[in-house]
Amino acid sequence: MVDLSRFPRRRYTHGATPIEFLPNLTKAVGGPKIWIKRDDQLGLTPGGNKTRKLEFLVADALEKGCDTLITCGAPQSNHCRITLSAALKEGLKCRFVIEERVPGSYSEHNSGNNFLFQLMGVEEITVTPGGSDLAAEMQKIADSLAAEGRKGYVIPGGGSNALGGLGYVAGAQEIQQQLFEQSLPIDRVVLGAGSSGTHGGMVAGFLANHLNIALTGVGVSRDPADQAPLVLREAQAVCDLLELGVTVPESKVHCVGGFWQPKYSVPNAAMVEAVQLLARTEGILLDPVYTGKIMAGMLGMIRTGEIDKGEDVPFLHTGGAPSLFAYEDVLLGRTRIES
Repeated sequence: MVDLSRFPRRRYTHGATPIEFLPNLTKAVGGPKIWIKRDDQLGLTPGGNKTRKLEFLVADALEKGCDTLITCGAPQSNHCRITLSAALKEGLKCRFVIEERVPGSYSEHNSGNNFLFQLMGVEEITVTPGGSDLAAEMQKIADSLAAEGRKGYVIPGGGSNALGGLGYVAGAQEIQQQLFEQSLPIDRVVLGAGSSGTHGGMVAGFLANHLNIALTGVGVSRDPADQAPLVLREAQAVCDLLELGVTVPESKVHCVGGFWQPKYSVPNAAMVEAVQLLARTEGILLDPVYTGKIMAGMLGMIRTGEIDKGEDVPFLHTGGAPSLFAYEDVLLGRTRIES
């Protein structure tokens, strides 16, 4: 396995997250054998894929003597919530830049993650319109803190950079060990493709650890022509940081689209079906923005035959359940949405 010990790392999870078989969901869709990697059970409040990235990013912030974490996201950002949780655990302050990709979608009085931002005591939230230069906005905050004698640490959206991507190199190693210990014959892993840190980190991790298993990324905000280059760039950046001396082949990046529309974070009927189906067959909660649309993509690929009925396929559950409570009427059918 590739050696990650030379990189500073905080530990927010005790032990590996389980890979579980989902017999009821498998039966409901008529195969393939569907498994789930429970990264929703990672540490922090409550956990999700960003926890793995923050183990490396926050360690870097502490090494550099920073006292405030600065990051960005959408109004129901799981990444912002988990970054705030990490900051609190380490005795740091935390500030957000929230991008209103859908005008008027942020309110401090909203439920879900917006409620948790307030409950957990985020120091300050700056709200910007969709399309804003988020890196520039975060740098403004860092500069203002510096003028006060403080030191901010800027974390990109989703924790997606080469250092954050190491979290899913570690995740790939964890999966490799579990497949060996549980004798699981896995054909592919289905996961989300958004800011690209998780997907890119996994591509790098599978490549570095010689895991010859397909990764299929379901876009939550872009179709493949726009998403795949971002994943490839992230995977290459992680490989370069690890000094692997390899060029990531384009063939290692497989993205599918068509399940995130009409817009990022805006509900669709396939997402609602997926969230309801997993909740009512396995008692597992997905979220409307990310994992609900990713599972909708997986179900769509099963129905079209892109995923064969004879495969064994784990779904990477990246968390996000708090945002369910901001979408109650849609998920329970009280509000009609377009199919």
